[in-house]
Amino acid sequence: MSQWVNICSIDDILPATGVCALLGQQQVAIFRPYHDDRVFAISNIDPFFNASVLSRGITAEHDGALWVASPLKKQRFRLSDGLCMEDASHSIARFDARVKDGHVQLKA
Repeated sequence: MSQWVNICSIDDILPATGVCALLGQQQVAIFRPYHDDRVFAISNIDPFFNASVLSRGITAEHDGALWVASPLKKQRFRLSDGLCMEDASHSIARFDARVKDGHVQLKA
């Protein structure tokens, strides 16, 4: 049975930025793209370089969807499902994320 795990306060993530967190042994990139409580979580590992960098990427909207561009070679990953725009075979995991009582939570 999965449970929600408190990661940080929503105020710890500035709007239009991302942070890295550990969920068990997995590095997760958590993004807060707007000035509200919407958060998105995907793997922090860039699959093209096996580097822990996606939380430092730039988020942008394209065709009505939110994406993050890797800071290394700018491959883009959709925040809603981890799809890689340039090469679907390099898509990454997404995680259920929410804000409850002012805390960012991930589903373990």
